[in-house]
Amino acid sequence: MNTSLMQFVLLLLLGALYLPIIFFAVQRRDEEHTTSNWFAASYSLLAIALTVAEAIWRNGEISASGAASFQEVQIHVSFILLTILLLALLTFLRRENWWIWVGVWAVWALGLALILTNAFNLPDVLWTNGNLTLHRSRLGPAWSVLWWLGLSIGFVIAVANGNREARQVLFRNRLNYWWFAIFLTFVNDVLLFSNVVIPGQPVRLLVAALAAYVISTHNVPDLKHILRRLLAYVVIAAAIVGFYIAGVLLLQAVFKNIHPLLAGASIALLLTAIFAPLLGLVSRTINNWTKGDQYDASRTIHQYSESISNILDMDRLASIAVGIILEAMQIERGFLFLVDGERQADGHKIYRLRSARSPEERQLIAVELDENEIIASYFVREQRPLLQYDLDLLPAYRAASPFERDWFSKLQSEVYIPIFAKKQWIGLLAFGPKISGNRYTKEDLVTLSAHANQTAVALENARLVDNLMRLNNELRQARRALEKNNRDLERIDQAKSDFISIASHELRTPLTVIKGYSEMLLESPSLDPNFKSIMEKIQEGTLRLHEVMDSMFDIAQIDARSLKPHTQPVELGHLIKEVCLEQVGPVKERKQVLTLDLPRLPTVKADPNLLRKLFHHIIGNAVKFTPNSGKITVSGRAIPPILDLPSGGVELIFSDTGVGVDPTFREIIFTKFYQPGDLGKHSTSKTRFKGGGAGLGLALSKGIVEAHGGRIYVESPGYDEINFPGSQFHVILPLGKLENGEQPKVSEAMKFQI
Repeated sequence: MNTSLMQFVLLLLLGALYLPIIFFAVQRRDEEHTTSNWFAASYSLLAIALTVAEAIWRNGEISASGAASFQEVQIHVSFILLTILLLALLTFLRRENWWIWVGVWAVWALGLALILTNAFNLPDVLWTNGNLTLHRSRLGPAWSVLWWLGLSIGFVIAVANGNREARQVLFRNRLNYWWFAIFLTFVNDVLLFSNVVIPGQPVRLLVAALAAYVISTHNVPDLKHILRRLLAYVVIAAAIVGFYIAGVLLLQAVFKNIHPLLAGASIALLLTAIFAPLLGLVSRTINNWTKGDQYDASRTIHQYSESISNILDMDRLASIAVGIILEAMQIERGFLFLVDGERQADGHKIYRLRSARSPEERQLIAVELDENEIIASYFVREQRPLLQYDLDLLPAYRAASPFERDWFSKLQSEVYIPIFAKKQWIGLLAFGPKISGNRYTKEDLVTLSAHANQTAVALENARLVDNLMRLNNELRQARRALEKNNRDLERIDQAKSDFISIASHELRTPLTVIKGYSEMLLESPSLDPNFKSIMEKIQEGTLRLHEVMDSMFDIAQIDARSLKPHTQPVELGHLIKEVCLEQVGPVKERKQVLTLDLPRLPTVKADPNLLRKLFHHIIGNAVKFTPNSGKITVSGRAIPPILDLPSGGVELIFSDTGVGVDPTFREIIFTKFYQPGDLGKHSTSKTRFKGGGAGLGLALSKGIVEAHGGRIYVESPGYDEINFPGSQFHVILPLGKLENGEQPKVSEAMKFQI
């Protein structure tokens, strides 16, 4: 195979190497930088075309003029390739004005076309001084070189500005790879402009591969770390070689007849002993010189665990936990957020992030993350760190709400570490950039995740204590509010009692006068018959008002603890029968059935007037709240001596088939002025169904029973105006203590029905 054919094959193979680069760039076009990927693919396509054209050109017989022409084409294409590479960089940086450089390329192309076509009819020799001559044929390459130089300066400025403006260290690291691309381009093109022709321009292959790799790869290796390791290996290799040569020369000078093999073995053995310390020393020195990160992860984790294990105060935990990490790993800033999960009415969950900071520190605005959004779902699903670099650049996070993205951006943090306890997301650690300016490595993320795992237990304990303290504060506030309300209620109740007392005293005298004179007028034979019915109504209203005032007076005595029953033996059957006979009118009007069924009961020592009022109010209440054709039954039984009733007692049961009593109001109905139902439907009628009164009857009944040392309560399935479950009022009266030899008196059984 001749040289020309071999060169042809090698150039074709070189052109074929661009195909994987094109495939790689096009395959990754849907990720971060679609337009940049297309520009990288275009760069490779043009480089393939140029390489294939060169292979065909060189396979033929190349004349001197032909070589010069192809050299000129190479110069023009170099400018085009540099333009494409710059457009790839600008779209990679998401610059909105990248199209301006397309205009620059158009101006260059127009100028080149005018030069090549000699549109201005320039002479072949443009300038000469006798020694140097400028031919018109060199004007085209000079035009392209000049524009190439300006484009190169723009390229350098674009990379420098992008590096300065980049917030994330990871993106700056990725952007630094472009320096190698422009350096290789500069070397290749300067050699080309200097007539140092390298067949196929293989350096362009490296530029194409590097550009496609940087554009299409989200996480590229740390360039600083690579340079540190490379520098360390170079220094170690130089030190070993120098030490080896110096050692051999020294041994040969001291031991003139020493065998070179023995001398080499001795030096190698010595190098083996000092290699590990030397490597550590060189690595530490280079790290210090290049501002590399140095910390003992295991020691940091151990110190962290000891420091936070017994902290229960949330603010102190946040301060110490974040402070230890910031100091150990040399980080600028850090935050601890508490995460509270709340299930909404529609079933989905909201995570509320609030900062755990002392009140003196600047508080951060809380944020709510929806579990269906990408950020919250990532933390809950993956339970792994999230980088701000990923949040800003990965296409998957573009669907996040603008509010969430803006909130995380304002934190100026670079990494977020979720904290989980019992598979529940309870916290989030956020850390800013390192002071050294280095990126977070995988080892750093593992260390931070270990810190987060240790924080989980302490954070859960602190949250429990914090919740307990907050609950205690709420309880104290509720207790103070309750005490205040109780004092207000006591004042209101006292005001009601004062009103009742004053009203009962102030109104009794004029009512007595009205009652007396109305009775005198009714008994007067000279009263005009036309006015008699009017006086009867006045008398009826006066008696009704007098009855209310008597109740108010009795209530006032009960409130003042001055109601003293005048006890005497009372036969309950006869007394209740008399009260029932007083209710004949209302019972017949409502077509009800009132049944009195009492067995033989012991005679109680009580105040008959007060008991009469008691039975009057209870039976009257039963008549009001029992519908037409309903039934009211009064029954009773004797109670043998028990703990609460050492002498025994009598229980009277007033049953009805009325609307019943709501179980939640069984105690409230015995309070003053209580009115069931809507007060707008209040009625003073004694016979109307559910007709209200002054709201004093049951309160007075309770006061009378308790004044006798007894007890009153109600039993009912509930309040129902349709099914009428009814109610039972129980009145328990104690028997008086018998004197020695005294026998209890028993009244006769009483059966009666209206």
